[in-house]
Amino acid sequence: MDPRWQAHLQSCNASIQDGCVAHFGNGAAELKGMGSTTIMADLSHFGAIRFSGEDAQSFLQGQLTCDVAELDGSTAVYGSYCNPKGRMLASFLIWKDHGGFIMQLPRELQAGIQKRLSIYVLRSRVRLADGGDALIRIGLSGEQAQALVLEAVNEVPPMKEGVPSKLGAVQGDSAVVLRLAADRFELVTSVEHAPGLWDRLRLVAMPVGASCWSWLDIRAGIPVITSATQEQFIPQMVNLEAIGGVSFRKGCYPGQEIVARTQYLGKIKRRMYLANIRPHSASSPVAAGDELFAAEMGEQPAGMIVNAAPSPGGGVDALAVIQIAGLEEGREGKIRWKSPDGLPLAFMPLPYPVEDGA
Repeated sequence: MDPRWQAHLQSCNASIQDGCVAHFGNGAAELKGMGSTTIMADLSHFGAIRFSGEDAQSFLQGQLTCDVAELDGSTAVYGSYCNPKGRMLASFLIWKDHGGFIMQLPRELQAGIQKRLSIYVLRSRVRLADGGDALIRIGLSGEQAQALVLEAVNEVPPMKEGVPSKLGAVQGDSAVVLRLAADRFELVTSVEHAPGLWDRLRLVAMPVGASCWSWLDIRAGIPVITSATQEQFIPQMVNLEAIGGVSFRKGCYPGQEIVARTQYLGKIKRRMYLANIRPHSASSPVAAGDELFAAEMGEQPAGMIVNAAPSPGGGVDALAVIQIAGLEEGREGKIRWKSPDGLPLAFMPLPYPVEDGA
């Protein structure tokens, strides 16, 4: 985190741990306000890689699952970077600005993914750089979010039509604005502009910690691969194609053969679901990488937690990849956390359609 930005956040009562904002003085109140209050969040827990140079587009097109050629400054898209076996090394949000392409992914993965991609540059005229500290990213969500964005930067990207929809993007006066949903935005700005932008937004919006923003991603069904889940899933297992993160019309990339075969032969055996878990205490948190079990499968894991965050309604909301067969006879009480007799998962509908076994 840039020291100037960190100092400004701390002047606003931010509690920062390992480069991540935990809360702004009262984490419980922040969580309680989710869903009823317009909120804002520092997104420094995400890193960023900048790709520049005349071959940047073609280089990325040959490495990622999404269609980078469709990014023209007015759109953003989710995507993934896979190993040759089609297993996800990272998931990300990517967009184009005046300087090239920006890939946003968890900060814990940024250096490793940047190093791995650099190996394949070879003779391509493309440069990779860490953009995490230079680009300040602010999340904004809630009923008043659109009006706040318009007032702050004079531009609001339109909602993109289609299923899966593309995410809108626009260059405002002092920030790139990404439209993640009807009432959810990300503002990307410089260290110089960020403090003033933050202060204008917080006149109306309530600052919240990173876990509150993670909860919004979870409820939106957006998977975020972390070190605990690297190389565990192919893209369809986490519904990435359902949110526009996989193109089946582009050329080759690492793992493309596996991803395409899975799609066209109907061999998707696991899917990602939204669920709530109610641990007995905060001393036993639900975490990415935790295994899930079904009684009929005994000690053989039936799935894995992808992401988890405290829920305003109580307990922990989570995205979980689970064997489709394990849910065929009904969901409630069937899947258990950490052991066959562990706490049950209570399932909720995702905000987008998914075809099981498609």
